[in-house]
Amino acid sequence: MLAAIGVGSLEEIFARQIPAALRLDRALDLPDGMVEQDVYEHLRELAARNTDADSQISFLGAGMYDHYVPAFIDMLTERSEFLTPYTPYQPEISQGTLQVMFEYQTAISELTALPVSNAAVYDGASAVGAAAYMARLDNGRERVVVSAGVHPHARETLRTLAPGYGVEIVEVPLDAGTTDEAAWREAIDERTCAAVFAQPNFYGVVEDAGALTATVRERGGDEALSVASVDPVTLGVLRAPGEYGADVAVGEGQALGNRLDFGGPSFGIFAARERLLRRMPGRIAGETLDADGRRGFVLTLQTREQHIRREKATSNICTAQALNALAGVAYLGWLGRRGIVELGELLLRRTHYAREALRALEGVAPMHEGPVVREFAVRLDADVAAVRARCIERGINPGVDLHEITGREEDRGGLLVAVTERRSRADIDALAEALGAAVAAEQEAVPA
Repeated sequence: MLAAIGVGSLEEIFARQIPAALRLDRALDLPDGMVEQDVYEHLRELAARNTDADSQISFLGAGMYDHYVPAFIDMLTERSEFLTPYTPYQPEISQGTLQVMFEYQTAISELTALPVSNAAVYDGASAVGAAAYMARLDNGRERVVVSAGVHPHARETLRTLAPGYGVEIVEVPLDAGTTDEAAWREAIDERTCAAVFAQPNFYGVVEDAGALTATVRERGGDEALSVASVDPVTLGVLRAPGEYGADVAVGEGQALGNRLDFGGPSFGIFAARERLLRRMPGRIAGETLDADGRRGFVLTLQTREQHIRREKATSNICTAQALNALAGVAYLGWLGRRGIVELGELLLRRTHYAREALRALEGVAPMHEGPVVREFAVRLDADVAAVRARCIERGINPGVDLHEITGREEDRGGLLVAVTERRSRADIDALAEALGAAVAAEQEAVPA
């Protein structure tokens, strides 16, 4: 092969193609190889260091949640016809996969009250980035306004992609836990292509989504797109984005029938108004009739760079998260229209109980007073990392260190606590006891 292309070695190929300044001038520093049995023992030891959500009482959240996943979802997603297919290029032999996409899109459209949904994107953060790019293409404007209440990872994704989009990112601060409406109004103008907020926001607080959306329309005109980053599980009790005027709804779908699984993979939700159909990223499956008049499914729209001219592509997604989306639509079907409302109401009650229980502790205070659905932030009068370590020793993970994720000085001492239907009243009482004891112990250990 080397002779056929006219080179003497693999190193010569690298030397011709890669500048010397970019090449490593030494061998890779790798340990010696291991026999299979030793590799197995090594990996087993590494795996034993992990702690799963079933071996401790977990109140972790911040975008990934420990919801119950019914057993039939595993049965469906492990079937070979769903587990192994890559992408449905040939509709005549991909009817099952295409119908899953179609049914998923229908469920997301109903959930968000927006007429068009794609067949999923990678995750919630990339969905936010894709929405901003779609807005840039749609109206040609060069400013994206984003609330500080949007998940830090999604805001980081926006900042990473912004130079490629040719847009400016303007971040609006929070006021008492929700988007500062005066600053939001001031930031949005005729240069704004999209304005992004989260409902509920990263701190778990419910925003006045209707007012935020109305401001986008008032200040940015009909061209500016309002983008709501939503938690799909809460849409059983909160107004749907389409109902309060949002143009686009995006979100992280992990909570819909997908386990934590070391933080992924999951899938991203993306729904929009019909006029944006041809700008949407990813793929859209449609329903049709075959030559014999039978119901069938096809890929209606594909906007990735492989399928149309590169400069007109709105997506570079190579694999939609169809298997994870299958779990999502199966979960929504399992809950049903009434079930998702009942789940939301259950989360409201348990979260309220947990918030009040922690509020009563010495050295613990709520960071915000606004309404919450299934997540809330408290401020500890002690080192958060040390308090978390003490609680974990007792088999309870009390939540996420806010400052560790956001890096904001105002979040120092903050603990983000998430409550799902898997956390019983007894679990919440155990959290309150462990957290109160841990804060008291830290206060005693550290001199005033």
